[in-house]
Amino acid sequence: MARLIVSLCFALAASSAVAQDWPEFRGPTGQGHSTLRDLPLEWGEDRNVAWKVPVSGRGWSSPAIADGKVWLTTAVTDGRGASLRALAFDAATGEPLLDVEVFRQGESRLLNAKNSHASPTPIVDGPRVYVHFGAAGTAALSTSDGEILWTTRFPYVSQHGNGGSPALHGDLLIINCDGYDQAFVVALDTSTGRVRWKQDRRGRFSQAYSTPLVIGVDGRDQVISIGAFRATAYDAETGEEIWYVRYEDGFSNVPRPVYGNGLVYIDTGFNDPTLMAVRVDGSGDVTDSHVEWIGTRSIPFTPSPVLVGSELYMVSDLGVITCVDAATGEVHWRERVLGNYSASPLYADGRIYFSSEEGVTTAIAPGTEFEVLASNTIDGRMLASIAVYDGAFFIRSHTHLYRIDA
Repeated sequence: MARLIVSLCFALAASSAVAQDWPEFRGPTGQGHSTLRDLPLEWGEDRNVAWKVPVSGRGWSSPAIADGKVWLTTAVTDGRGASLRALAFDAATGEPLLDVEVFRQGESRLLNAKNSHASPTPIVDGPRVYVHFGAAGTAALSTSDGEILWTTRFPYVSQHGNGGSPALHGDLLIINCDGYDQAFVVALDTSTGRVRWKQDRRGRFSQAYSTPLVIGVDGRDQVISIGAFRATAYDAETGEEIWYVRYEDGFSNVPRPVYGNGLVYIDTGFNDPTLMAVRVDGSGDVTDSHVEWIGTRSIPFTPSPVLVGSELYMVSDLGVITCVDAATGEVHWRERVLGNYSASPLYADGRIYFSSEEGVTTAIAPGTEFEVLASNTIDGRMLASIAVYDGAFFIRSHTHLYRIDA
């Protein structure tokens, strides 16, 4: 009997660290949540680093992880331009497994010094991994050997290069294509890359770089897609417009929306950003009827917010963390942490992690009072968001990929 109890205890402990795939930007829900436990609270170059491997080229795509492989994209520049590549590493050992050139572009000059030619995060879905390089092209590769299964391109002019990642819905790969010459949302057949539906943006064109989010509302799946000057909900299967909300001073939108308790939280972009909490049960123009509250102070340009329970947390690009009541927008607290911020925060193992561009990750306790639990530093710049898999954090700096494992 004692042996049975011990065996059950070991089984339960092991189950808390079972590998949960992290298949896309911000994880399995697309909202920066992990259900894994027993994750490290503290780390550094000489602490809790299971492995650290160099990553060639320059890229800010976040790790996407499934079936024991970590996927990244990168751009390797040479005298002939930029080689846009897909990389795979063994999640357990860090061993490089695949390095495939997917596209090549003649221009290697960055359109924005802070950006890269490989910023969108891959999506892993069973035997295929999808990689996206903005207007330079989108492709599906075999996860087993890196064979390129299909490619497609949608030319549009982006002022700052690529940014937003695709979203997956069943057999559809949904992509925001927001240039200042044209803007549209497109859904591709995951097997062939062919267009299943395409919706042009209405209104003024201007660039945006946000990642769509698919949510379920009353038995119907909505694609929440943030563009310049308006955000729109489309029917995920058909592309039909369901509702939209306007904001007059919003473009170059980067944060991915989050959703909970009947509200979707939308960051309106640059110049004078606001955060809008919008009910998702409307139709047509809901600007005057379904906006529950609007936040105006310390709103991020780049990092997405994270919703934990009844509180919404966000960090501004200049390092001000704000906790608000998700239902009302009432501010619980607002505190400054050191550094500049581009990566989106992560909620895992009962803690919220905020990572700065300087490589410092601050862990706080969720709640209506501010409490710092740890501050952890790695070498190098960090703009990619943390991924969680197999009881470990996977962190991409500007030169290396880390596995942080207690």
